[in-house]
Amino acid sequence: MRFQVNRDVFSEAVSFVVKLLPQRNPQPILAGVLIEAGDDGLTLSAFDYEASARTTIEAAVDEPGTILVHGRLLSDIASRLPNAPIEISVEEDGGIAVRCGSARFTLASMPVEEYPSIPEVTGPSGLVPAEDFSTAIAQVAFAASRDDVTPVLTGVQLEVGDNTLSLVATDRYRVSLRDVPWDGAAGEQTALVPARTLQEVGKTFGHAGTIQISFSGAGDREIIAFTAGNKTVTSLLIKGNFPPVRRLFPEQTDHHAVVNTADLTEAVRRVALVLDRSAPLRFTFDTSTVTMDASGGEQARASESVDAHLNGEDVTLGLNPQYLLEALGAVKSEFVRVTFTSSDNANKLSPVLVTSQTSVDQAGLDSFKYLLQPNLLLR
Repeated sequence: MRFQVNRDVFSEAVSFVVKLLPQRNPQPILAGVLIEAGDDGLTLSAFDYEASARTTIEAAVDEPGTILVHGRLLSDIASRLPNAPIEISVEEDGGIAVRCGSARFTLASMPVEEYPSIPEVTGPSGLVPAEDFSTAIAQVAFAASRDDVTPVLTGVQLEVGDNTLSLVATDRYRVSLRDVPWDGAAGEQTALVPARTLQEVGKTFGHAGTIQISFSGAGDREIIAFTAGNKTVTSLLIKGNFPPVRRLFPEQTDHHAVVNTADLTEAVRRVALVLDRSAPLRFTFDTSTVTMDASGGEQARASESVDAHLNGEDVTLGLNPQYLLEALGAVKSEFVRVTFTSSDNANKLSPVLVTSQTSVDQAGLDSFKYLLQPNLLLR
């Protein structure tokens, strides 16, 4: 095999396909990138049985063929080569020669015949606006659990309706939800996608215009695919029943406060500096301000107030400051609305609902919703 390819195009392609591979793979063969050279140019693929990435790029192919080479090493080399065309060929001893300008590398080849087949997804599909989908992922995926003990909570649930695709994530302490427009004939579909994979899709495809989402498989091998331009990412779905968290969102939202997002964010960051790890931050909402109080035992105390517009009775509650900061970072609006929900159980704290707010009087234009469970405050 022998081909020549643009340095920047090749480097970007290799970087894309290796992003989803785990840093340490128990099967060395899965650390490889499959490169297929043919009449259509180069196709680069990576697959670890759970997620795959594939892209096709233009190249001048002198001798078609297929090679398998260590992905991260090739990515590191390609990103540091001089600004000149890259030539890659297979030598007589089976080594893979990489030449660019005066730089020369010889890499060990991996056995192509041992590499698993890249999954193909041919099921029902639909289209979403890439920018909206990328923003939605950023607003939702951070709320997924990072604890593998409960795998079903480490994913983001995608729910297809008539004209809407919903993204939902929870780690039991908070729930994040966002809807985006959906154009397709896939009918009602649900797919529980690993949050890490979905985050990479959001970063990679955010400026692609539109993204095609396809569903395929059954049983233990249900797969979802995301395609934009010449790139495709597939992911094995997480098996299990996602908790019915939609019912937790309140219908009535009259009791609420509106606060400038940036002011609240900076104040929370400052006051939380004196808190012990995992301790809640005390928030007191009154007619015109929200006051934050924190005590780090005998070490330090802090307090700060920012302007707020409260509709309803005064409220005092404790919130995890990091969880609130993540929600404030996801709001994407100048103001934020904090709604105080009610519960039929008098002995249970009711969650607060965080949504975007365009101005003091006008709700945000997106559908982002974030529920956060308050913490008990020690008197």
